[in-house]
Amino acid sequence: MDNGLYSFALKNTLDEIRNLCPDITNAFVFRENGEITAADENTPQQNIVHIIDYFEGLLEKAETMGGIEQITIESSRGGANVSHIDNQYLVTITSENADKNYVNMITRTIVTTVLKLLDKISPAPLKNNPTETETTPEAPVKNEEEPAEQPIDAPEMEEAEPPEQPIKPEITHHEPTPNQLIVEDIQGLLVASDTVRIDKETLLQWQELCEDRKIEEVEVETFGGQSTRCKVKQMKNSKQGGKGIIQMPQRIREILETKEGELVRVKPIVE
Repeated sequence: MDNGLYSFALKNTLDEIRNLCPDITNAFVFRENGEITAADENTPQQNIVHIIDYFEGLLEKAETMGGIEQITIESSRGGANVSHIDNQYLVTITSENADKNYVNMITRTIVTTVLKLLDKISPAPLKNNPTETETTPEAPVKNEEEPAEQPIDAPEMEEAEPPEQPIKPEITHHEPTPNQLIVEDIQGLLVASDTVRIDKETLLQWQELCEDRKIEEVEVETFGGQSTRCKVKQMKNSKQGGKGIIQMPQRIREILETKEGELVRVKPIVE
């Protein structure tokens, strides 16, 4: 895959992670050779270079002991976490009050999923240069004996100006973008098999974008292409606190061929 497209897709992923976890102040990915793969829009490259220089010594020492999967550093002003994912390192800088377990779960799940998808995408390269066998067509040789055709002067015609068309006002529609949520299993005697549950904050954000119209259904799509339409209600409680989670009954998980802990895209249906 083209390096520019690869980095662009990964940068958008990091921006979405920061939107999902406001406690993350900076996020970026770099390769084992120190090359920066992608960074969120709020992280200056100069800061990234300093952070990579700081961690390089630790990573080199870790290689002598068989490698490293994760490094966590905490201080009174916040924390930093480095995770080894598919020959690359994901770095997240968090505020002092951040829920470290929640942040690590979100970042590792999303970035791992996106990296696997990007590795599967390999579009054919564009051919911009002509091949060696292609030749430039020769210009036709003009017969000197044939008289040259003289151009015929045509009378000049004034072009009629087209009638002015009334300008129609543009109508803008605020279409909510899909949210990336992590699947959590929901069971119980009173759990509806055709209904998913999402946290109150996400539902309120959708209602604001949809001009306060009531949202009763959502469309859920997996990264494998499976999708379904189902009813939605507000979440009551969750194992992970609720934020960034979609609670899903067994019947819908079977339709989507997904399981607890996987990432899905969810958007509201407004008719």
